[in-house]
Amino acid sequence: MPYFESSDHQIFYREAGQGPLMVLLPGNTATSACMQGELATFSERYHAVALDFWGTGRSDRLEIWPDDWFQEAAHDTAALIRHLGSEAIVAGTSGGADVALWLAVLVPDLVTAVIADSTVEIYPPDELRTEVHGREARTPGQVGFWRFAHGEDWEQPVDADSRLLLRMADLGGRLAPEALDAIRCPVLLSATLDDDSLPDVAGQLPSMAQRIPDARVFLNKGGAHPLMWSRPEEFRAACDAFLALID
Repeated sequence: MPYFESSDHQIFYREAGQGPLMVLLPGNTATSACMQGELATFSERYHAVALDFWGTGRSDRLEIWPDDWFQEAAHDTAALIRHLGSEAIVAGTSGGADVALWLAVLVPDLVTAVIADSTVEIYPPDELRTEVHGREARTPGQVGFWRFAHGEDWEQPVDADSRLLLRMADLGGRLAPEALDAIRCPVLLSATLDDDSLPDVAGQLPSMAQRIPDARVFLNKGGAHPLMWSRPEEFRAACDAFLALID
């Protein structure tokens, strides 16, 4: 599996297929290992690529994640796009959706479209803290997922991510960029109305779309967090309709 260098760290990625570049961004505590279904699906039409963010999976580990980690992840994604081509469709889920939106704000010339699945702009601090503290249960399902994503040393990246999110709660709970009106490419915002991990998704997604110049919203009834994995057929159908419009 290949690596590339961004700034002073090595980033791991997986790739499949040929065609226009599509970059797939995993969510918090996930990695490219969790995106293999999306790689298989989208590689039928695209050069599909999924990466492990800095500090996660097979990429270089990072003991303390900086407060601007999401922006740094966006710049790492930009470095991957430059490494593989000139521009890309970028599809992220959960925290990866926030990275995709940051990328569209910070490096707009590299992004032809964004699919931002299962995220909101503002996470009320107390609710974000509660969500993070839920990781302390270390249930068999949680541990199995994290071990699959990161390997036997899964606790280090999970705990580093948790500390970052708790600091972001102290700063007000903003995960997505404030300058949504600066995004120049088409954007699809998707989620399920039954996502109990996201606060006020039915209100926040339309509000975000109102500020993005070229935006569409897909809200599904049914599923869980994230929509991409809990209702893959509905999610992919929404993506297909969106991508057909912008081709």
